[in-house]
Amino acid sequence: MTERQDLAGKHIVLGLSGGIACYKGAELVRALVKAGATVQVVMTAGAEAFITAVTLQALSGRAVYTSQWDARPDNNMAHINLSREADAILVAPASAEFMAKLVHGRADDLLSLMCLARPIHRVPLLVAPAMNREMWAHPATQRNVVQLQADGTTLLGPDVGEQACLEFGEGRMLEATDLRDELIAFFQPKILQGRRILVTAGPTFEAIDPVRGITNHSSGKMGFAIARAAQEAGAVVTLIAGPVHLPTPRGVRRIDVGSARQMHAAVMPLARESDVFVATAAVA
Repeated sequence: MTERQDLAGKHIVLGLSGGIACYKGAELVRALVKAGATVQVVMTAGAEAFITAVTLQALSGRAVYTSQWDARPDNNMAHINLSREADAILVAPASAEFMAKLVHGRADDLLSLMCLARPIHRVPLLVAPAMNREMWAHPATQRNVVQLQADGTTLLGPDVGEQACLEFGEGRMLEATDLRDELIAFFQPKILQGRRILVTAGPTFEAIDPVRGITNHSSGKMGFAIARAAQEAGAVVTLIAGPVHLPTPRGVRRIDVGSARQMHAAVMPLARESDVFVATAAVA
């Protein structure tokens, strides 16, 4: 299956701050590169304790920067050069400490220097928080979140789930594929902003008896792709899906149904509220 090249031509500076979620950095670099992006990795000293620069260099195909004293640039100003080349800076994982740095304008390492030095109206900053649930819920962190958003920073996540400490809650970094999809959506023109889109996808199953039934081989891929594209374009999307084995596009509300009667019952009230109805389901 051909990879989507939605980030072709984009130069992404990927910053890693210290945290166990750094292990997802390798997969994230690979996902961004496969989507067509050029990825330049910048690591803090804390990040180097969790994953090596060698790994990220191998996957990105570019030398990794770890210090503001890196003498490779002719002008010895890596924080300026890297921020000027970027179409976006994505910090993933963004630790509680690094988010606090951003809020207070601290610039004591290459990554924080670069974030502060970026042309703020041309180079967007996106951060993917990653921390223990109690750290995320702490009032200080929540104040920092509000201030970051007020400063124009885009937050991606965090997710809810089991954490490295075996506790369960909010604070997990989004998975690599989710971050890739969020970045793709970020760059898409929001031509459907505020529109309500209803999409049907997949087959239905019409039971003959408790064992047998009538159905078809519809995969649902077309409807899921339409739902994803509409969401990326800013629409509020509801996807009504028959029995398929496809992941729900991020940001899309999904309703699962089995039979044609169930699909009809789900569609009719929502169709009246929608601006656009796209019927791709293969009703048996």
